[in-house]
Amino acid sequence: MSFHFYKQPDAMDCGPTCLRMIVRHYGRRISVETIRQLAQINREGVSMLGLNDAAEKIGFRGLGAKLSLAELNKAELPCILHWHQNHFVVLYKIRKGKYHIADPGSGLFILTEPEFNRAWVSASGSQEGMALLLSITPYFYEQQDDKSSEVNWKFLLRYLVTYRQLVIQLCFGLGLGTILQLVAPFLTQSVVDIGINTRNIDFIYIVIIAQAALIIGRISVEFIRSWILLHISTRVNISILTDFLIKLMKLPISFFDTKMTGDIMQRMNDQRRIESFLTGSALSTFFSMFNLAVFSLVLAYYNTSIFIIFITSSALYIGWITKFLKRRRELNYKSFDISSKNQSSIVQLVNGMQEIKLNNCEQQKRWEWEHLQARLFKFNVKNLALTQYQHGGSTFISESTNLLITFLSAKAVIEGHLTLGAMIAVQYIIGQLNSPIQQFLTFIQGFQDAKISLERLNEIHLMADEEPIEKEFNETLPQNLTISLNNVSFTYPGAGNEPVLQNINVSIPQGKTTAIVGMSGSGKTTILKLLLRFYEPAKGEIKIGEQSLEHIKFKTWRENCGVVMQDGFVFSDSIEKNIAVGDEYPDREKLFHAIQVANIQDFIGALPLGLNTKIGAEGNGISQGQRQRLLIARAVYKNPQYLFFDEATNALDANNERVVMDNMKDFFTGRTVVIVAHRLSTVSNADNIILLDKGRVAEQGTHKELTALKGEYYQLVKNQLELGS
Repeated sequence: MSFHFYKQPDAMDCGPTCLRMIVRHYGRRISVETIRQLAQINREGVSMLGLNDAAEKIGFRGLGAKLSLAELNKAELPCILHWHQNHFVVLYKIRKGKYHIADPGSGLFILTEPEFNRAWVSASGSQEGMALLLSITPYFYEQQDDKSSEVNWKFLLRYLVTYRQLVIQLCFGLGLGTILQLVAPFLTQSVVDIGINTRNIDFIYIVIIAQAALIIGRISVEFIRSWILLHISTRVNISILTDFLIKLMKLPISFFDTKMTGDIMQRMNDQRRIESFLTGSALSTFFSMFNLAVFSLVLAYYNTSIFIIFITSSALYIGWITKFLKRRRELNYKSFDISSKNQSSIVQLVNGMQEIKLNNCEQQKRWEWEHLQARLFKFNVKNLALTQYQHGGSTFISESTNLLITFLSAKAVIEGHLTLGAMIAVQYIIGQLNSPIQQFLTFIQGFQDAKISLERLNEIHLMADEEPIEKEFNETLPQNLTISLNNVSFTYPGAGNEPVLQNINVSIPQGKTTAIVGMSGSGKTTILKLLLRFYEPAKGEIKIGEQSLEHIKFKTWRENCGVVMQDGFVFSDSIEKNIAVGDEYPDREKLFHAIQVANIQDFIGALPLGLNTKIGAEGNGISQGQRQRLLIARAVYKNPQYLFFDEATNALDANNERVVMDNMKDFFTGRTVVIVAHRLSTVSNADNIILLDKGRVAEQGTHKELTALKGEYYQLVKNQLELGS
């Protein structure tokens, strides 16, 4: 029985995808998203502990262990292996000293014992590697499969249905092109059999004019078809991408904490591959198959023997090409592994040249690089040999077929079964039949790529929105704007993670400034992220007045929140557009007020284009302090009910910080403000200061009250003063 393979959707999904393959091996279907949630995946991926927890929730009995090769040979398969110290794969079979591996990033391949050992053992010189052994329990079959976790082509076909008139026109053009091509061999035959044999030059003139008209017709049809295809592909491409962006913007903020930027970009690129398949490969291959069927019938009409030989040789040709696909995949995997190490080695050599020279290890590092080149050369030799065998065999089959058909055609002419014109027509038909076979092989590869891309897009479209349609949300805030956290606890995703917040009970009064301080890792920023609804509390509740925060519409809440985060984003746009984010026509009065409060007017005034100066990745670089003041101006321009500052002034010099904080005092009046800071000088005037220690509230009160207590807050103040802060 073959092992069912799944390809990992994202760079961090190797572990969940391995578990998904094993679940499928035992007869159940479960989505990789479900396994992600069960394994508590985070931005760094998932640990073996997380995989074990997910497996046990699904219905497996798991055991993570460090095993020798002899012990692994006796273990129950399939199992999950820790691979190259940074990846997970499935070992699903051991037979005759060969190890059958399912790598979610590369595919299925077989390794010898030495090759397997190099990738699996945990360290050089060690004889053991990490494995997660899994066996099923009765609970495994008591659960239901996930709904619609497989590829859904209906999702894509609706895009073509939307532009069905253009698709019909395109199909008409492809069909007309086929008919025009079909007439060509008969005209060629008539030139030889009638025009030449009867020496009728007038007839030849007529046929040549007809062929010229056909050529013009085919060119015109191709020209129109290309324009139609451009319109369809562009519209389908934009529609798929727009729908993806709409869905992406509906997902919770926490989704982007566990996704690498490259993975999201790759999903956006996937739509191009799907669009290309839908409007290019699929349609062209469909009509190529139509051409194949039509021209095959014409060839059978001319000569049945030649038709049988062509079909047989085509089957041999396809079989020969596909025979090498598995071996090529194995070589590609090994070559990719060596190539990636070679790339890393070169980067390390260049970036570490100073250290290499200072430690006199030039020769050793060069030898390491040369050893990699030798290994890469060996694989290149194997790859070249495989390519030569594949190309040589396919060329031999193709050319032998052409020679044999030429011989049989000539023999049939001599024996009087075919005319000379029919022989030329047969050669033309053979040429027309070879192209569809090549396109079919390309179509198979395109189909596989599109299927993988569709799985990745489907995965996003099947995720729950931040605001489910079936759930009702309040679109206004209550009159009482006091925020209260009641027994709030939170743990970041990831198996074995300790709670960041434990049973937090605090009140953030309306119209007052509340500061949150503490050592690094005490949970200050996490409270801010819970208030901004990056995440939902694991336990407890956050309330606005008497209303639960989770019942308030996300857009309503965010409209009333001004935020300055440590890693706030600056867009590649003008300073004006960066401050007045979301306003197509910024309010000039609000804009200048925000600039004045953030004390950024001198910086803007010194620029040649002033507010129209482009900044960000594609514009002028700005310092960290200028960036923070820009983000403060953005929050002030929004004129919100709530202000949340996370280390908003830590990059400012003492003078700028004092000016900004003095300007903010008036702006804070009547607003609910939460400030997270290490610098205690920025929070000393707060109405209430909350000191966190290891996720718990240690102290709270005013600066004067907490200093008088001479507790933990007093020690923080004392340490900062001693450090000269």
